Amino acid sequence: MGFIGENFLLQSDVAEQLYHNYAKDLPLIDYHSHLPPDVIASNANFRNISHIWLAGDHYKWRAMRALGIAEKYITGDASDREKFLKWAEVIPYTLRNPLYHWSHMELKDPFGIDELLSPQNAEAIYDQTEKQLQTPAFSPQGLLNHFNVELVGTTDDPTDSLVHHTQIAKTDLKTKIRPSFRPDKIFKLAGGDNFRAYVAQLATASGQDISDLDSLLVALQSRIDYFHTVGCRISDHGLNFIPVATLGKNVLEKVFKEVLDGNDSNAYHTEGSFTFYVLLALCSMYHAKGWVQQFHLGALRNNNVRMLDKLGADTGYDSIGDYTQGESLSALLNQLEQRESLTKTIIYNVNPAYNAVFAAMTGNFQEEGIKGKIQYGSAWWFMDQLDGMTDQINMLSNIGLLSCFVGMLTDSRSFLSYPRHDYFRRLLSNLLAEDVKKGYLPADIPWIGKIVSDICYFNAKNYFTY
Repeated sequence: MGFIGENFLLQSDVAEQLYHNYAKDLPLIDYHSHLPPDVIASNANFRNISHIWLAGDHYKWRAMRALGIAEKYITGDASDREKFLKWAEVIPYTLRNPLYHWSHMELKDPFGIDELLSPQNAEAIYDQTEKQLQTPAFSPQGLLNHFNVELVGTTDDPTDSLVHHTQIAKTDLKTKIRPSFRPDKIFKLAGGDNFRAYVAQLATASGQDISDLDSLLVALQSRIDYFHTVGCRISDHGLNFIPVATLGKNVLEKVFKEVLDGNDSNAYHTEGSFTFYVLLALCSMYHAKGWVQQFHLGALRNNNVRMLDKLGADTGYDSIGDYTQGESLSALLNQLEQRESLTKTIIYNVNPAYNAVFAAMTGNFQEEGIKGKIQYGSAWWFMDQLDGMTDQINMLSNIGLLSCFVGMLTDSRSFLSYPRHDYFRRLLSNLLAEDVKKGYLPADIPWIGKIVSDICYFNAKNYFTY
């Protein structure tokens, strides 16, 4: 039998009260995810558990590689059943990795499987879940209903037509599926032909010829306007760090035109200033629309070039970067503040060495009348585990106000990742209960319960304007 009972992670009566009475049954607002809108729109059932659970999950892929599993069973041409059976061999060895908890929570909910996955029961579990996945309750939309997901924010390129979002809006799906504007590709000035091809795509999507910086910003504004009509109210940026601007517009204009003409000789040394210039303009556009902006900072991506060439990006070869973050992040927020163009902002940190830097930064730019305008976002990526979430909560509590926190998100491509919200809610309830037990907080369960409910649901509901 498994060990994920109804009081999993809850180590006291107070923790049980906080979780069961104030957190457990609240809807989920998953304001940042990578769920594919086309899959939601088609609502086609998944073939089997490998299709929904293993395909695209670089967390699991990294664990399998750490044990020396052949790539054939990870991203290769092995059958779906063979890949699942190989994962079943791996999972007992993931103990103390969050995958061990997540995987068994996901087997229990929604599949109702309360066993520890192993080679001994893998065949039976594969067969059982394959049958379940063919039913309406296990379709993409069925799973969103099952997990009581009120909102999903997808991650979408500015050139996307958003046709799948418009299709979904015409269905009776209770979950709101809203696009998020993710313009990362426009910052890759030194990307050579890939960058030029992307600028051409942006020109086509916007109906705007792009020949200089001003026309580039007109094109981006056009796409923001379009995204807004389809329900977008949030942007996102995946950057190593906020770059420092050292070059003026005249130099940037000259280099941008050179790049468009095929001359990349000055692109690399200009890319940081170009990124800052475009980002500053974009953030002002977000403010004018009343959007929330997000910054995911600090990842060191595509470390293994051999495997990047073989498998592409986002296949499990990223890690934590040690970039300097504070000064340039402050410069961006400060310039926006001076222009009165700083919108609601969530900053996410992947390097625990910078937890205090990020938590402290939020206090510099809050605004009268807005609760938690600048947010220190949920523990992200490599920090999305018990210790990492605890560290993020503790740092936010000590330097800012935990009571303003907009809480958890999945940041996932999987429709089975929603138990991560439950994981967070259990951790939060237990953490506050431990403070009550130690005498750090009063035993005022209704009041602390309200704080728990706010963090788990109501703060996010009030923060985002979907």
